[in-house]
Amino acid sequence: MEKILSLDQLKLGQSATIKSLEIEGIKRRRLQDLGFIEGSAVQAVYTNPAGNPTAYLIRGTMLALRNEDAEQIKITLNQKIGG
Repeated sequence: MEKILSLDQLKLGQSATIKSLEIEGIKRRRLQDLGFIEGSAVQAVYTNPAGNPTAYLIRGTMLALRNEDAEQIKITLNQKIGG
């Protein structure tokens, strides 16, 4: 069974798959336009020393999201291959 987390819980270097967006309206549409759609792979690559925002690599583009927006994006962690 897959464990569903929110994007703000993704640790640096981890990758995940987008499951759903719990954001409505123009913010939802903007995130979808940027590649945050169901099935897309996403990786946390950098965080501000204060911990907010975090930069994510998605569909070849690096984007920074505030934690309050990232917590509304649901993900499942990708399994590591090889160990």
